Amino acid sequence: MPQNITLKKLSAVLITPENFQPYGQLITPSPDGKAFDETDAVLNLKNGIPRFYIMRLEHRGRTFNKITRHNFCTQCLGSLNGKDWFMAVCPPSANDEPDISQLRAFRIPGNCFIKLEVGTWHAGPYFDHHVVDFYNLELSDTNVVDHFTHNFSTKQNIEWEIIN
Repeated sequence: MPQNITLKKLSAVLITPENFQPYGQLITPSPDGKAFDETDAVLNLKNGIPRFYIMRLEHRGRTFNKITRHNFCTQCLGSLNGKDWFMAVCPPSANDEPDISQLRAFRIPGNCFIKLEVGTWHAGPYFDHHVVDFYNLELSDTNVVDHFTHNFSTKQNIEWEIIN
């Protein structure tokens, strides 16, 4: 017998370096020639061959019922063409489930990118546009050997909607 799914609203806040810190880093433009410092992405790509590619996503909307983490590498995401987008995140956890009391959603402008810390749970990118191209930096086999997913609908009868 199918269970009733509860739709929960998750308010998105505008991302800042401070409010995104538990999940990773917000990387914004800097002058050419600036020395490496704490505002640059600190990457962990030592467990394989880095893969940098452009992924095209269509009709994503703002609802989700799954969240994923990668335990072997950091991941960087950013939109092309200045398009804004949304990401839901939860800090890394020692067990196989995210702590939904710490689930947050962020609105991310199209002039920056995010770096997710190793193990950060994430759902997205989500957006209202018809199509958005994203650059993605991870390992070449991340989605094969390092893709751990929690399904909210089957485990907790929940679906999430990101709202403004």
